[in-house]
Amino acid sequence: MATTLAPTVPPRARRHGSRRGLKGYLFVAPFLVFFAAAFIAPLGYAAYLSLFRSRLVGGTVFAGLQNYRDVVHDAAFRDGVLRMARFLITQVPAMLVLAVVFALAIDSGRLWAPRFVRLSIFLPYAVPSVVAALMWGYLYGPTFGPITQTAHHLGVSAPNLLSDRWMLPSIGNIVTWEFVGYNMIIFYAALRTIPPERYEAAAVDGAGAVRTAVHIKLPALRPALALTAIFSIIGTFQLFTEPSVMSTVAPSAIDRSYTPSLYAYNLAFTDQRLNYAAALSFAMGAVIVLVTAVFVLAASRRRS
Repeated sequence: MATTLAPTVPPRARRHGSRRGLKGYLFVAPFLVFFAAAFIAPLGYAAYLSLFRSRLVGGTVFAGLQNYRDVVHDAAFRDGVLRMARFLITQVPAMLVLAVVFALAIDSGRLWAPRFVRLSIFLPYAVPSVVAALMWGYLYGPTFGPITQTAHHLGVSAPNLLSDRWMLPSIGNIVTWEFVGYNMIIFYAALRTIPPERYEAAAVDGAGAVRTAVHIKLPALRPALALTAIFSIIGTFQLFTEPSVMSTVAPSAIDRSYTPSLYAYNLAFTDQRLNYAAALSFAMGAVIVLVTAVFVLAASRRRS
């Protein structure tokens, strides 16, 4: 029986290939060094801290996984996660729907001054989160805010938007105002990649603007929707700046554990409980990974 010999690579070609591989590693080496110093090393140090516990008597002692067990039974942490889950279910769909509507409206080509409209919707994303929270905190003011004053002039009662009942929707409005333009740009860019032949075929078949949007544009937005939804899930559970700033305006409505990130910050820098704050941060990271994985799995099953 005849046998075939595998082609051999000349030594010179192997040396040339190894040199090219080495050059590639040299090009990415600065990034890898910076990434390890700015991300991997602090993450490893935080994981190390989470395994210890500081005591008044005895100093810092090894605690193993005890900090993580305490996080699981921490009612404040659990309430913050559930609050952010409600925020995710209500705010994120509203924000993404608005972004899709704005992107479709701009892509339709029927708006007057579309560049100005696109820039106006995107502009709030350029406003720092601290400035946005301060601005909306002033607008929400129950005594001096323009919203309340306008309602009084109209003879209607305005709800206290800084109360415990309305605080989560108020923060949701701020986040939506900030990020709807960012998501709109992603959707608009996805719409611009649709081949013109599809529109021509739809026009030949007699499809109007609504049918074209439903059967051509919206299906093309599915990858962008999945991407922005993942970003929104991560951003929701990492929410910090807006509630931190609003807590100075409405301290009775926002406590120190209103969100998990705010809780971890207060534990680390106010209570000086660095070890427990590190464990809580890793637990929050696990929650984000779990929720994101569930979403990705559900989205992949829908596609199949």
